[in-house]
Amino acid sequence: MAEVFLSRAEDDHTALLFEDEKWTYRELVREAAVRSSWMQSKRPSDDRPWHVGVLLENTPEYLFLLAGAALSGATIVGINPTRRGGELARDIRGTDVDVIVVDSAYADLLDGLDTGAREIIRSDSPEYAALLAEHAEAPIKATSQALDPSNVLVLLFTSGSTGAPKAVICTTGRWARVTQVSIFDFTPDDVAYNAMPLFHGNALFSAWSPAINSRGALAIRRKFSASGFLPDVQKFGATFFNYVGRSLAYVLAQPETAAEGENKLRFGFGTEASTKDRAEFLRRFKTPVYESYGSSEGACYIINTAETPEGALGVPQVGHFPEVVNEDGELCPPAEFDENGVLLNMEAAIGELVSRNAATMFEGYYKNPEAAADKLRDGDFWTGDLAYRDAAGFFYYAGRTADWLRVDSENFAAAPVERILARYVGVSVAAVYPVPDPRTGDLVMATLQLTVDAPDFDAHKFTAFLAEQKDMGTKWAPRLLRVTRDLPVTATSKVDKPTLRRQLWRTSDPVFERTADGYRPLDESAVERLLSEYTEHGRAQLVG
Repeated sequence: MAEVFLSRAEDDHTALLFEDEKWTYRELVREAAVRSSWMQSKRPSDDRPWHVGVLLENTPEYLFLLAGAALSGATIVGINPTRRGGELARDIRGTDVDVIVVDSAYADLLDGLDTGAREIIRSDSPEYAALLAEHAEAPIKATSQALDPSNVLVLLFTSGSTGAPKAVICTTGRWARVTQVSIFDFTPDDVAYNAMPLFHGNALFSAWSPAINSRGALAIRRKFSASGFLPDVQKFGATFFNYVGRSLAYVLAQPETAAEGENKLRFGFGTEASTKDRAEFLRRFKTPVYESYGSSEGACYIINTAETPEGALGVPQVGHFPEVVNEDGELCPPAEFDENGVLLNMEAAIGELVSRNAATMFEGYYKNPEAAADKLRDGDFWTGDLAYRDAAGFFYYAGRTADWLRVDSENFAAAPVERILARYVGVSVAAVYPVPDPRTGDLVMATLQLTVDAPDFDAHKFTAFLAEQKDMGTKWAPRLLRVTRDLPVTATSKVDKPTLRRQLWRTSDPVFERTADGYRPLDESAVERLLSEYTEHGRAQLVG
């Protein structure tokens, strides 16, 4: 990446747009040289790793530090600001951060924490500005360490949607390969709009990398805002945007306006948007959205093609060889569908997505060999995601391995149920997850997030809606249904299912129970009855 940035040192194309400011590539590389020189002055004199923690909003300073690390050889640790207290401290200590650069938005998060860092610097303070001024005339060059492709450039925390985030190792060589081997048809006139967190690989690899490669511009926003999406796209003249998790659903949950089609967008690209949302975005914003599958670890990549069936992820990118296997590591048979699109052999066809011969792509987790060994087995990378593949070779997403549900001895995955529930008018996001059944196995629970302009939830209409869904499995209808306007999400806009599972029905949101007569509010008497069932069958400890 040092060579990539140095090749832009005299380039006057616009590189960065932020609020009302802009920088050319020449100016960006100059700022990187200043940060490189400053970081070299902070290099530990002992054996402590040369790790600079970054706890910032999406600001130019974040990018200047990343580019500066590429020139200096330092390692940037992108700290997840949604973590709190002891968990946040463990993230920082566990990655051996020596110096932390933090802004006013997040400085309070560090108060009283034992981070193990020797220095904490406010990026928006006069003291930091003075420190950088001391290096204003630093030469634009790279150190020998920075030019070593095996040098660790950044530690990227996973999203934490199923457990504690892990710090994925990304060398400067890996990032350079991603940057120079892009599937996007970008030009110097393109503007990539990114509001995804910069500590996550989606922002770096799906937005900044193709912009750098094409000499196009990157427009950034401090943090994602559904209501701010259209004004930003119009202001920056964005031609491309990236997303992750349910971001697209939140944009579409905003009231529709006639101005949505007045944009320069050519396409969007990301992961985990529903087929319904992609079609609706095309209708409203006149822009196609291409879904993909990828991991922070870089070991598996599936792309959407023109031939990809509705609802499918697509086919493997060149050089990636994923398969769907069962618990014994055996290849799952192709998916079989009936005339209504119902997956007939779900239990047999759905398995874990495994990327074969991916050892050279996965660079490991920092100081977490146990987690790395669990992912990489005999050279194959086990993603932790469920999938199935049709006879033509197209892959379909079926949720996380934690999203398997077992009801009345029948196994099924959450994602197909979520796709059905999301069809209901007024639903922006549907989350399906297992909670303990009072007797045995799992009980299906779902949380529906309504759009901002949706009317109050009508349980009778929803009951009728479910009865009309021909592809709804006989065991799939949620026993418990939570309705909300504010779904808990991770920093990358993925649904925070661990939180939903812990909360159960203990929430201020309305919760309904499916009965023989349809969905009814789960009132105090219904909760008491439900708890007595758990007690009767010796499972009360499972629900606290």
